[in-house]
Amino acid sequence: MAVYTEVPDDELEAFLEPYGLGRLLSYKGIAEGVENSNFMLHTDKGIFFLTLYEKRVAKNDLPFFLGLMNHLAGKGIACPVPLRNARGDMLGELAGRPAALITFLEGVSVRRPQPRHCAALGEALAKFHLAGRDFQLTRDNALGVSGWRPLFEASRARADEVVGGLAAELDAELRTLESNWPKALPQGVIHADLFPDNVFFIGEKLSGIFDFYFACNDALAYDLAICLNAWCFEHDGSFNITKARALLQAYTGVRPLDAAELDALPLLARGSAMRFLLTRLYDWQNRQPGALVQPKNPIEYVKRLRFHRGIASPAGYGLDA
Repeated sequence: MAVYTEVPDDELEAFLEPYGLGRLLSYKGIAEGVENSNFMLHTDKGIFFLTLYEKRVAKNDLPFFLGLMNHLAGKGIACPVPLRNARGDMLGELAGRPAALITFLEGVSVRRPQPRHCAALGEALAKFHLAGRDFQLTRDNALGVSGWRPLFEASRARADEVVGGLAAELDAELRTLESNWPKALPQGVIHADLFPDNVFFIGEKLSGIFDFYFACNDALAYDLAICLNAWCFEHDGSFNITKARALLQAYTGVRPLDAAELDALPLLARGSAMRFLLTRLYDWQNRQPGALVQPKNPIEYVKRLRFHRGIASPAGYGLDA
């Protein structure tokens, strides 16, 4: 369960009072998320989501994250919305942690996405990118290409314990990515972590996207490449080109990719595989005894990285240039 900080009852009630939500009827910690402590609250006014931001989330970034959700909701994007207290603040403090109350989003995450889910995602992602064009705050991508080398060096010594020869393979791959990473692609606000567990569906309809705590400014097509990795591989490790085609066609139907973005897509997919491989590798090596949240195995992203090396054009993802 993703609860790293326990909340005393009296402190929670004092925190809630300025929001005017009536009596607290119940609350419980929830398992979703690995970065923060999350609780579901039930009050006289409904169900709400409480997040306590732990040490891995910089407090200075929180106005960007919360402001982005507020901005996107105002543009018609289905996502949770931060509540403001009587002072007009979206951010408070609880149990010694920065904390925010957020509206409850109805829906269920799909465990085995189908092409129709990937199509709905592609359309929603393109609309998200367009809606973020006039968002005034900015945030650098701390886990962009410039951040991969330090992360690798912190994990290099024990990388071969995961896969034999992995340290040398990742070193060579990083050199390629660092030398060839595209720098002139269309930029904007990206989600940067849009995995299936960060998207809700009600029946066949996408009901919302959430967990914006990796959102930042970067190449828009890089966000699409992250989704290729997160949504289009099966549990046996195989790549499902039908899902990829559905995702890309739905995205480009709303926001067409330019020629440079199309050409860069295989390299961007390699880069996004590298990013998640490295963070998983680091977390795998730095597991804390007794932790309630277990780190994810990096091996599946080693396999995805190797797959993308063999893709020469967007046709490998089902999209003609």
